[in-house]
Amino acid sequence: MMRNILLTIFSAMAMLGCEPDYGIVGQVGTEYVYVEVPKEGPNTDIWVDSFIQPTSMEGVDILWVIDTSGSMHDDEPRLLAGIDAMMNSLPAQGWRLNMISNSPPHVHTDAQFPLVPGDTLSDAQAMFYNMKNGHYEMGFDALEAYLYHNPYANQWMRNEAALLVVFVSDEEDQSNQTVGEFVNYYTGLRDHVYLASIVHLDPADSLCNYSSYNTGYNSIDATQQLGGVVVDICSEDWAPGVQDASAQVEPYEELKLTHRPIKNEIYVFINGVPNYDWYYVRSDNTVYFDIVPESNDLVEIAYPYLPIDLEIDVTIPFN
Repeated sequence: MMRNILLTIFSAMAMLGCEPDYGIVGQVGTEYVYVEVPKEGPNTDIWVDSFIQPTSMEGVDILWVIDTSGSMHDDEPRLLAGIDAMMNSLPAQGWRLNMISNSPPHVHTDAQFPLVPGDTLSDAQAMFYNMKNGHYEMGFDALEAYLYHNPYANQWMRNEAALLVVFVSDEEDQSNQTVGEFVNYYTGLRDHVYLASIVHLDPADSLCNYSSYNTGYNSIDATQQLGGVVVDICSEDWAPGVQDASAQVEPYEELKLTHRPIKNEIYVFINGVPNYDWYYVRSDNTVYFDIVPESNDLVEIAYPYLPIDLEIDVTIPFN
């Protein structure tokens, strides 16, 4: 999953055991990352775009487990736009995508042919409107019911592929199994499993949720335990989060930078070691890897940038 982190600049002589002019520190998971990067002037900051390289897999099966209760009606346009964004961000081959309700009794006989490369938003809309609906909001239990009790699931899903499940609901998951039980069950399904959740965040972090009763704590907890992507259902545009979710299952061969580096000064680190097997194209502000990082490599791309948006393209050093 890609993380864009604005890091704190500080004097790092003692921490790094050397005497650089500046250093930056950030946290990825439970690990702290230290890299030495010089600033380019008194008005610049340093930014790090980072990701952990996903494992290469033989395709990916994607299952959207969707709350079909009446309160979700207003979210339909954003939901369909999010599914469209995922389809457009997936590779040209190898994926299959299906949708089911998060109501367990209603998934036993749902037998829609999955979306595949080449399908369009119209195909996704048809699948959504033909999906069997229910009023229960039990995503964990619905997933298990579909996989174990629906014979059609075994016809389109592939044990050798990765599995990405996206939970979508505007209320807490009310499944009978606990978060811990679900995570143990889910991680045992395949070698490579991923989660994403589009739910109400805690009221302190949400754009529209004012009640902890509606917060998707269980889905959030399970997703975070697997290092997945959580999207605020209140967001006007789910596409960025959905694209990050799909990126979990595809290796990075390039990365578009968040900001434009000053003077093209870029520093790439793989697992904390400087790396030079890459090149930068300024026209699209993207770093391309000559040698693609290996699975599970931590890749950090650090660079000085102006912390304010300017209309000019800065290519000269500061005095």
